[in-house]
Amino acid sequence: MAMAFKMATEGMRVKQECLSSFMEMKWKKKSRFVVFKIDEKSREVMVDKMGRPGEGYEGLAASLPTDDCRYAVFDFDFVSVDNCQKSKMFFIAWSPAASRIRSKILYATSKQGLRRLLDGIHYEVQATDPTEMGFDIIKERAK
Repeated sequence: MAMAFKMATEGMRVKQECLSSFMEMKWKKKSRFVVFKIDEKSREVMVDKMGRPGEGYEGLAASLPTDDCRYAVFDFDFVSVDNCQKSKMFFIAWSPAASRIRSKILYATSKQGLRRLLDGIHYEVQATDPTEMGFDIIKERAK
């Protein structure tokens, strides 16, 4: 069984696979995004989906359910105004209006514990519908 880390709030635990997936994305560029979910029965944060290296922002947006909350980390590669290749990590807290109140509360109270473990996040985006986390918003924040 994977080692788990105790979260500071709500007694949530983060499975080791979450940190491993994040590090593979960050250092080895094995994926462009990782989507995390909370299993309410086991009270653990686990990996829901890892995006393939060729998958971009559209793949991330399609991976988020319309009726349940999720956390996601997106590795955004871009060319800066001075023509340098850069990469910025975005933490996205997805909480759609159609999700259950209990789920929204659980994800809101557990967010900081997971966020603290994921070292190297540059920006955070909180979204309740796709327009709040559009690709244009990501590009604007990365500048």
